[in-house]
Amino acid sequence: MITLPDPSEASIILQYYLDNRDHLAQWEPKRDSHYHTFQAWQSRLRLYLADYSSGRGVYWSVFDGERKRILAVCNYSNIIRGAFHACHLGYSVDYRYQGQGLMFKVLSKTIEYMFKEHKLHRIMANYIPENKRSGRLLQRLGFEKEGYAKKYLNINGQWQDHILTARVNEQWNI
Repeated sequence: MITLPDPSEASIILQYYLDNRDHLAQWEPKRDSHYHTFQAWQSRLRLYLADYSSGRGVYWSVFDGERKRILAVCNYSNIIRGAFHACHLGYSVDYRYQGQGLMFKVLSKTIEYMFKEHKLHRIMANYIPENKRSGRLLQRLGFEKEGYAKKYLNINGQWQDHILTARVNEQWNI
């Protein structure tokens, strides 16, 4: 079940990030102790809904069939209109579900949604060169390499190079 997160479900998404803290640390910014609190996640989820309402971002949670556990998350942030009509894609999957095709299914559906419903022309996704799994996933999804950015983002306390990719909506029509 792919759905927008609800602030009332902050404890479920908090559990996802606690369960995956070590797994995600190598791919994410360093998190302070407040990041992994119920209050922080309630506030963050309210901001995500405000971003959705204003057209600035779409944040998805992927639940199990009983809506008791989050299996993955993906977000389309920094939505820009005007001459650009683009956004950035971020995603993660619970370490227990890696390699099962879940993220490919989720991103296939949500990318199609973003192109059709949000009328985006370009979705950009960047990954650390050592994250071969992400590189293969993006390639399978039709993302093309567009560049290499040295010391692009501060990940896990260090400036990391990133491979820049994008997928263009060839049927774009406003």
